[in-house]
Amino acid sequence: MLQRQLLKRPRGFTLIELMITVAIVAILAAVAYPSYTSHVQKTRRATATACLTELSQWMERNYTTCLRYDVTGAGCGTALTSAQLPALACRNDLGGAYTFSFTANPTASAYTLRAVPQGPQAGDTRCGTLTLTQTGAKGAAAASGCWN
Repeated sequence: MLQRQLLKRPRGFTLIELMITVAIVAILAAVAYPSYTSHVQKTRRATATACLTELSQWMERNYTTCLRYDVTGAGCGTALTSAQLPALACRNDLGGAYTFSFTANPTASAYTLRAVPQGPQAGDTRCGTLTLTQTGAKGAAAASGCWN
């Protein structure tokens, strides 16, 4: 009986096998995490560009009512500032990632909307601040392809 116990191989993992597994998992995580964060930033950026487009459409609808960009409200008696921009669902969804506002208060014939990255999106150095004007001109601080 003692011989049978001596001949049996112990079951389980050795420390070397366990350390190799941990090293493989660490390598996979080191590759996957930056790819994941890049994808999340691109997704937020795409949502921000869509939100800027929606805000621009709101501005154009307001223009058809008031015949100028710098006023809003019933009778067009309220000066239009960033505070009067509508609370769209996309603005709520991106509240921690982008701030939507005008670059300066709109004039009677022009405006420029912007989306400034903040919080988790502040690391998006590829595009930075996104802008959209009344002519449809799209801008980003750095590279092209930010509006794709």
